[in-house]
Amino acid sequence: MNEDTRQVSSLAELILEQTADALIYANRQGVIERWNKAATTLFGYQCAEASGQSLDLIIPEELRAAHWRGFEVAIMQGATRLHGRPTLTRAVHKSGARLYVEMSFSLVIDEFANVLGSVAMARDATDRVQRQKAAAKGNEQAG
Repeated sequence: MNEDTRQVSSLAELILEQTADALIYANRQGVIERWNKAATTLFGYQCAEASGQSLDLIIPEELRAAHWRGFEVAIMQGATRLHGRPTLTRAVHKSGARLYVEMSFSLVIDEFANVLGSVAMARDATDRVQRQKAAAKGNEQAG
């Protein structure tokens, strides 16, 4: 590896680790291989705890079957259903607390068009969703 390649690799690692959103990379089998600091903050698991674990670690049990169906289709077709658009979904914190998270998903594809895995960027939307639900409930009671 030459000096320029090392510098680019080092910069890429710094960017991934320091980005404000949670970044999770899982291989084709759904096993976590990359987990940044923001993922630790959001989900409560240290990188060493999450690495090597199934994505089930953060997926609520009742959503797992649907998640894996979609995951398998995306891996086989080489495209995600949402094409990178963020979606609001549920997740589970290490403590067992339920979270609302806004996530966007992308496939990681090599130069030979082989799908290597999936990367997700996530941010906590729990407070926003709870405020919206409270406002909607208030509007129902006022009406």
